[in-house]
This record gives sequence, structure tokens and C-alpha cells, in this order.
Amino acid sequence: MFGRIARRYDLANRILSGGIDLYWRARLVSSVAAGHPRDVLDLATGSGDVAFALARALPRGTRILGMDFCAPMLDEANAKKSRRPGSGAIEFRIGDGLALLLPDQSFDAVTISFGLRNMADRNRCLAEMRRVLRPGGRLHVLEFSQPQRWVRPLYSFELRHIVPRVAGLLTGDRDAYRYLGDSIEAFPGMDALSQEIRGAGFAEVRASAMTLGVVALHIASR
Repeated sequence: MFGRIARRYDLANRILSGGIDLYWRARLVSSVAAGHPRDVLDLATGSGDVAFALARALPRGTRILGMDFCAPMLDEANAKKSRRPGSGAIEFRIGDGLALLLPDQSFDAVTISFGLRNMADRNRCLAEMRRVLRPGGRLHVLEFSQPQRWVRPLYSFELRHIVPRVAGLLTGDRDAYRYLGDSIEAFPGMDALSQEIRGAGFAEVRASAMTLGVVALHIASR
């Protein structure tokens, strides 16, 4: 499904979010930069937006590895990389978030943006991210959440009726964005996801809501 929409994925994100997805990712990148990591894994990197933003925000020489299960998405990421000078420190690689072919304790920070929701087994993915983090390393999860109660009816209408139609025109794949709405509505809210992250063995879990609770940023330590 993600392979089918890879070429128009960035455009659809900008238009469907009204550009506010750039702000959400900027908040994530700022939280990563505050920890001064040397090695960063961006899991479910997609077309690489977060990886490129990290490269701009972090000191030269920081290692950034973007991994994704979807090869067409990584093709888009590598095409961007070829057009962007100064992004040579980023490596993009095929990877399964449920079985990362990476050594234990090899990263200071792991980020995942709008990808945890798509994992077939969230607990297994959280365990893998914890495994590859060094002691004291930080997990940063940017993900859709459950908005404030008074917003939910309007938000649900948008997800079910407006988003698939607009995205269908942009990408030619309305079904992919029906899945988006279904997966968002079935995803746990901020407090419940915080509990899942604690249950996976992380400490110092904290979360902040953005845009009336539509999105939340979770930060936790190994």
C-alpha cells in the first residue's frame, strides 16, 4: 500500500495537514537535538523527511540511519538525498521494525514518526527499539492520538469522508487513506500509549499533545 502512494506521499502529507506536519516534525527534531546524540536511528523513515531534518539540526558527523520496510519509499528518500548537498551522513536501508538487523545498544536516539501505528505488533517493535538503544538513550515517538472530546465528531468525519476523497485525487489511491483513518481511530490515546511504552521497559516516559490532541510526542529513556 505504501509502495503505491510513495511518489505522491509528501505532497499528500502537506496538503492533508495544511502544512502543520512540518511543525510536528520540527518538535520531534528539537527534542532529539536536545539530547546531543552521536548515532540516530529513524525507523519507518518513509521518504526521509525526519532524517533530513535531523541532518540539518544535528552537528556534522552525527550518524543518521533511516530504515523502512517499503523499498519504493526508500527510493524516494534516496532520490531526495541525491538532490540535497550535505546529506551524505544519512544512510537509508531496508529494515523490519519487528526484527531489526542491528547490534544491541548501537544508538543514542531512536525516532519513529507516524510509523508505530502501522506495526503489526507494537510491543515487539518497542522491544526492538529499546534493544538497539544504548543505556540512557532516548526514544522519540511522534504519532496520531485521540483528540480532545469536543473535536472528535468533526475529526472522525474528516478522516472518514474528506481525507480519502482528497487523497484519492492526489495519489490515485483512496483505499490507502481509508486505512489511514481506520488505523488512527483504532490507535490508543496518549495515556494508553505511554503505558505501552512503560510496559516495554522504558523509563521517564513523558508525552505532550499537539493540535488539540490530534498528535502526540512521546519521549522515553532506556
